[in-house]
This record gives sequence, structure tokens and C-alpha cells, in this order.
Amino acid sequence: MLFNSFPFLILLLITFGVYYLPRISRYQVGILIISSLVFYAYDSPILVLLLLFSAAINIVTSYYIVSGKTSWKKTTAVIGVALNLLVLCFFKYSPLFAHSFFNSNDPIGHFLVTIPLPIGISFFTFEGISLLVDVFTEKYFDNRKVIDPSFVRHSRNTLFFISFFPHLIAGPILKAHDFLPQIGKKNLRDIDWENSFKHLLVGYFLKMVVADNLKDFTYWIEYPYFQSMSTTTLLALLFGYSCQIFADFAGYSAIAIGLAGLFGYRFQENFNFPYISTSFREFWKRWHISLSSFLMEYLYFPLGGNRKGKIRTYINLMITMILGGLWHGAAISYAVWGGFHGAALATERFISDKVKIKPGRFLLVLKGLMVFCFVTLAWLLFKLPDFSHVLQYLKCIRKNFFILDRYDIIAYILLYSLPVILYHVAYLLRTRSFFLRMAKWEYAIYAVMLFLIVTNSGSTGSFIYFQF
Repeated sequence: MLFNSFPFLILLLITFGVYYLPRISRYQVGILIISSLVFYAYDSPILVLLLLFSAAINIVTSYYIVSGKTSWKKTTAVIGVALNLLVLCFFKYSPLFAHSFFNSNDPIGHFLVTIPLPIGISFFTFEGISLLVDVFTEKYFDNRKVIDPSFVRHSRNTLFFISFFPHLIAGPILKAHDFLPQIGKKNLRDIDWENSFKHLLVGYFLKMVVADNLKDFTYWIEYPYFQSMSTTTLLALLFGYSCQIFADFAGYSAIAIGLAGLFGYRFQENFNFPYISTSFREFWKRWHISLSSFLMEYLYFPLGGNRKGKIRTYINLMITMILGGLWHGAAISYAVWGGFHGAALATERFISDKVKIKPGRFLLVLKGLMVFCFVTLAWLLFKLPDFSHVLQYLKCIRKNFFILDRYDIIAYILLYSLPVILYHVAYLLRTRSFFLRMAKWEYAIYAVMLFLIVTNSGSTGSFIYFQF
């Protein structure tokens, strides 16, 4: 079910209306669980069983980590994490295993290829792992204060944490220590209407006006269409896709934050103007923050982080980013994408250890352009999961100088990319006096966005990160 669909609007209105009825406020969590399961089951009801199975693994293992014998806590946690990863690998990476180890006529290979990819599995699996690690380490909260001693209530809270519909399909990735302490009775008077309104409006604008319009032109990146495009057009398409994937995913995250706010829950921001980054390290502090922080807390630090020497630091960076790339999809191109970013982070760290000169403004601008160009080029691996097509695209950029440009495509891409550019420029200028004087026009800008959502939305399309 898409956030920008009529069935979702109906589900949201019914859920919101029932949720705040005074006499049934004690059932608020149950109401949201039911709505979340309906939301997930809308397109493929059978997959709800997988969601419930994944939740059951984490309900049982987390409960026995807390209430079981101390000597068994680590074993229980390891078993729980392993089961989560097995479920994820079976459903997400079976086709990759099939292509790597079996031929097309092999019955096992054919079976592995036909296994469906459940939507959102990467997100709710990571959230289950977060729960198990958090209750095992007790690094962030006292289990006695957060984990309900009643197995029934603990099951309800855990299922709610994993299935809550705003984040269920494409994040942000919630961490148990951020969400579980928030569970409780919510009141209509406590809603931060302004914050929710702003997130929802910006999110729907980025998705429906920017991303959905850009997708009608960036499809030319796909094979074999790009072969007939000029170098300039190919570069413009890459720029457009970079703006599209930002608008699509940042839009989804903003909508999710706004929806959660309507029900009294707070999600962390998932994007923080990533395209102004002047280093790769800064980029990963601004892009898909919930994933990068998850990988840092639950993978990079347990591997040793930067505590075991420089060589191990570089190795840990590469392992973390390659696995982060594979988290996005079961294809070599995603591993290469992660490897590119890992190599960039390692190289940047090596240079910063050697060169201690503070860069001036001009050099910072050059670094920012370099980071943006690298990130944009790497998005090609998302758009073209077949690595051979990526190589062909790069070859066409190098050779297609003398093909006539498609100025119509370039013009539309620049037009619909403009809001993303202005979005980042506004952040850079936020402290300038003339910009502060314009703050009184803030709601006029929101009114323009609402008008464009109504009058100039693109054709409806699913969110890009649904495939992950």
C-alpha cells in the first residue's frame, strides 16, 4: 500500500479516528498493530505470515534473554540474531546464490530463483536484531524498566515496534532503545501538529512532484535506451537520478516521520541535506542516517571500529560498507557500490591522517563537488543492477560526444531537479540576514508546495527503496 494512494488515506483516517476515542485509549497499541498488518497485507496477504514469524523470533528470544538463565543469555542472543539473518538471506539472497552456484536447469537453482522478495524485509529484520542486541547489552536502557515482565504484553510491544506502518516498508530503521521507551498512552492534545504537517507536506512534495516526475525521464538510463544518448544527456540523466533518489527516499522518510507524529511517536530524522557534504564521512552522517548509524553501532564498532590500528580500521570500513551495499540488494553491483564508498571513506581517512592543513572555502567547494559527483556516479549501480550495463553506460559517456543532445529531456530534468537544489541552497543560506527576513514567507512556500502536489504530481510510482 502506497502512502500516496486512496486506500491508504482511508486506512489512515479510520485508524486516526478510532485511535483517539476516549473510551478505547487503552487499546491504542493494538489498534496500530491491526492497521499495520492490514497495511502490509494489502498487496500480498500471505507475506504477513513471514512478518509475524520474524516478529515471533524476536519476541521469544528477547524475552528469554531478559527472563531466562543468565548463563544462556549470550547463546539465546546469538541464536536470535542468526535466525534473523537466515530468514533475510533465504528470502533476499537466494537468487544470488542460485546464479552463483547453480545452473539454470538445476531444480534447486530454479527453486531459489522463484523465492519472492518480501517488501520491507531488510528493514524489519534489522529492527529485530536491534532489539536482541539492546536487551542483551543493556547499553541504552534497563530491561526491567522497558521490557514488560508479562509475555503477552511484551509480545504486543515487540510486534508493534516491528510492524508500526509508517516505518514498516522502507524505514527509517528504528532502534529498540529509541522506540520502546515511547510506548504508552497518547493524547490528541499532545500532537505536534505543525511539525507533522511540515514533514508530511515536504515529504509528499518531494515524492509526488519531484521524484515521480523525474522518474518519467530517468528511465532513459535503463538498457538499451542509453546507448542512443549523447554524453551531455547521459550526464544530465545521472544528475536527475541523483535528485530523484534523494527526493524519493527523503520524501518517504519525511512522510513516515509526519505520520508517526500524528500517533504520538517520534522518529529520528533520516536525511540532513546530504548533498552539501564536503567529505564522504559527512555524507554518511547526512544520508540514510538510520542505516549508517545502525551499521556503525551494530557492525562497525563490534568489528573493532578504529580501536585496533589503522589497517584494521580500513578493513572494518570496507567490510561495513560492502555489507551495507549488499543490504540494498542481491546483486554484485550493490556490493561494488558499497565497496566504492568503503574505499572512498578509507582513502579519505588515510589522507586526513597525513594532511593536517585546514582547507579554505574554495577547497571546501571543490571537495563538495567531488563528493557529489562521486555519489551521483555511484547511483548508476542502483539504477542498473546488471554490472555489464553500468560499464556500457560509462563507455557511452566517453564515446557519445557527437550524438545530438536531447534538450527536451535535459530541460525537464533541470526543472524537476530545481526543488532539490533550492532545498540544499536554502539550508546553506539559512543564517544569512536576507534569508532570515524571508522566513515570514515560510507558509507561503508550503502553500505553493501544496498547490503543486494537487496540480503537478507525476504518475504514481512505488518508492525506490521498496525494492530493498
